[in-house]
Amino acid sequence: MDGFLQGLAPAGGSLVVLAAALLLLIAVWLSIQIVPQSEKFVVQRLGRLQSVLGPGINFIVPFLDRVAHRVSILERQLPTASQDAITLDNVLVRVDTSVFYRILEPEKTVYRIRDVDGAIATTVAGIVRAEIGKMELDQVQSNRSALIATIKESVEDAVEAWGIEVTRAEILDVNLDEATREAMLQQLNAERARRARVTEAEGLKRAVELEADAELYAAEQAAKARRVTADAEAYATRQVADAIAENGLPAAQYNVALKQVEALTKVAQGQGQQTVILPANALDAFSDAFKLMTGKGRA
Repeated sequence: MDGFLQGLAPAGGSLVVLAAALLLLIAVWLSIQIVPQSEKFVVQRLGRLQSVLGPGINFIVPFLDRVAHRVSILERQLPTASQDAITLDNVLVRVDTSVFYRILEPEKTVYRIRDVDGAIATTVAGIVRAEIGKMELDQVQSNRSALIATIKESVEDAVEAWGIEVTRAEILDVNLDEATREAMLQQLNAERARRARVTEAEGLKRAVELEADAELYAAEQAAKARRVTADAEAYATRQVADAIAENGLPAAQYNVALKQVEALTKVAQGQGQQTVILPANALDAFSDAFKLMTGKGRA
């Protein structure tokens, strides 16, 4: 009997060593935590928050620490939500919104809010109603980018305590009820008709102005032509007067006689003329012109 017990002693010691080695391996295995790049681990020690593990290899205290939450830090998109709102001018609109966010501090997210998506959706709905209530319908349609920026800023302030960053907020559509849409369509058609009438009236006004400018230009050109003609006649008169003053009266008589001769010549050359009636002093005109050319004219 004593020999049998002495044979079991070495075997029992080996089992203890084996169990200790196995326990050590399990402890090492439990102490190593490899966190993916897109996640963060929230570690609890005896039920309390201990630490937050970032991407990569991390170590915790086995049997005391445990990973309580595995939180994705990828950007998330809330499902498209629709909420009714009333504008400042009492128009009921239905606004479709979408929000993108990501978790920056998972320890706040997991311990301060239960349903993150629901909380953000409720916050966005309230902010959208409040902001649209400050604006008229035309401002909602024309200042959508400013409205989006205001909503994003307000949502960021509201969810900051949850360790969340709102990366983007979008207003996908602003829908109106049928009666309001019909009234706006009528208003739009009326505005288009008014603009068309204004454009037509401006065109007619411009045409009248151009026509008046054309008449004024024509009158100015006619006046300039008459002034040029008058200047030419005055110049010719001065030339004749200067010639008379310089050469005396015979030069003027010579020019008059020469014009008479040219006129009689044109009358005689007319087509279909069989008979030419000359005035009584026509021959005197030829005689006067000849005498003046020879310097023997009458004084």
